[in-house]
Amino acid sequence: MDASRTTIDTRAKEEKLVLAALAGNERAFEALYRLYQPSLLRFSYRLCNDDTLARDAVQDAWMLTLRSMKQEFPPHTFRARVFKAVRWRTFDQIRRRGKNAGDELFEETIADENPEAWATGDQLRRLIKALPSSEGEALYLFYLEDLSVAEIAAIQDVPSGTVKSRLARARSRLKQQIEPPNDTGEASTDSPKGDPRHNPRNDSIKLEIVK
Repeated sequence: MDASRTTIDTRAKEEKLVLAALAGNERAFEALYRLYQPSLLRFSYRLCNDDTLARDAVQDAWMLTLRSMKQEFPPHTFRARVFKAVRWRTFDQIRRRGKNAGDELFEETIADENPEAWATGDQLRRLIKALPSSEGEALYLFYLEDLSVAEIAAIQDVPSGTVKSRLARARSRLKQQIEPPNDTGEASTDSPKGDPRHNPRNDSIKLEIVK
């Protein structure tokens, strides 16, 4: 089964859980909690670089989400809703504690099955440090959490076009880093031996075109 088919099936199962939770099924909500908790903790931590703050923010977000289940909403929007709640609760915690968001973000490694343009985890970390927070956040949600452009737009409260621009700028800057210059000083379009794009299992991420 290809990756797109797997993603569709996974989303369909999640939407069934959301529908059940909206109908008052506590076990369905608990299943959603177990499904999303690890990703939400990672996301919050990468916004604040503080484990305790992240856990508090995610807990607050889940409480808000639980209360919101009393109102009907399209089940496919649940993922964006819960990430958005975590985002805002994390920012609230940061402001409340007088902290600044951490700089050491996105330290996971990434792998993809279909090489087009590849970046190693180290290359991604170097790029993230130079990115505005909004671009780094969009990059994380798109590539590491598999959220769509529309979902990221809902989380960041911006138009989809803005998200596309942020992802495109980040992708362009990363490609400049991973493509060695040719004799003319321009980035090469070839993939020399040893380039991480040659080996999708070499701790790398595929930077596909954002549509």
